[in-house]
Amino acid sequence: MMILVYLTSQSGIYDYIAVKAGQISRGNPFALIVMMAATVTVLAGFLDNLTTILLIVPITFLLADTLDIDPIPLILIEVVSANIGGAATLIGDPPNIMIGNAAGLNFNDFLLNTAPAAISILGVITVALYFVFRNRIQVAEENRRYVMELDARASIRDEAELKRTLPVLLGTIVLFFLHQYLHIEPATVALTGAAVCLMVTRVPVEEALEKIEWTTLFFFIGLFVMVGALEVTGAIDHVAETITDVTNGNRNAELVGIVWTASFVGGIVDNIPLTAAMIPVVTQIQEAGGHSGDTAHWWALSLGACFGGNLTLISAAANVAALGLAERAGRPIGFWSFLKIGLPVTFASTLLATAYILLRYG
Repeated sequence: MMILVYLTSQSGIYDYIAVKAGQISRGNPFALIVMMAATVTVLAGFLDNLTTILLIVPITFLLADTLDIDPIPLILIEVVSANIGGAATLIGDPPNIMIGNAAGLNFNDFLLNTAPAAISILGVITVALYFVFRNRIQVAEENRRYVMELDARASIRDEAELKRTLPVLLGTIVLFFLHQYLHIEPATVALTGAAVCLMVTRVPVEEALEKIEWTTLFFFIGLFVMVGALEVTGAIDHVAETITDVTNGNRNAELVGIVWTASFVGGIVDNIPLTAAMIPVVTQIQEAGGHSGDTAHWWALSLGACFGGNLTLISAAANVAALGLAERAGRPIGFWSFLKIGLPVTFASTLLATAYILLRYG
């Protein structure tokens, strides 16, 4: 997916989407926030939230300069949208990919179970954040007119490249919906899409490979080795037994415990290692309670881990990426400034996720 996104981005399609979002909103602050949140959510759901932030934040600075408003509120809302919206699909956030692989859950399983929660909760959070930031995103009338005069089509830098690569990306997304019926793994779909895109693009293969986040991939490899060691030494069993003892085998208590543990512990240590450590814990809890075929525990872990990504600047890879881009643009986001928004957002979204889990699966 990193290869696919980089190759399609060379055409300028993502710049076009961002400018169009600003124009559809007509410079209205509330409409602008809704459009940016919706754009980020859709892109995060089908590309992944880290890549989405890397694409959207630079365009946000351009839009903010054009509208003469503070870009930081928009960036914070985009990060929140990426983390919550990423929970909606199998490939939207790394924790979901890990959970899907471990539990044998497919793309449509996530769409049917986590997407309704992610979309509805994001709607509530977006409206709340608008009222928090409304005084910092007021747009002057002349700036609204200027945005409407921008030629979004000019954002497309290479139309021929767009015609070559965009159909491959769209075809890959379609296959994500159909992979279980075709009996192929999501990884096979993504790798096939990347291979086809490399064959049709004019971007050198070496350049595309350089843009892969190799550090992130090797981080995952090392992480899985560490979690495997914890499993072998019995540490994972001990954690699972502790949670089982605390909840006394009560299924609802287990679901609530998983949501809140994943959210706030993941918010402190980063949601990726938290998910890697919690997957065998959840498996042990299910086996101890005789719920091996019960997927509710996995949805609790998914929503908790993804929503916990909003707690601090280091809770998720998307947050760190946004911080780096903001610093390079001369508008750094402080740890405590983020926490003042992240803590109430994480608490509110986790509370709503708990209600969703209990109402639907309790």
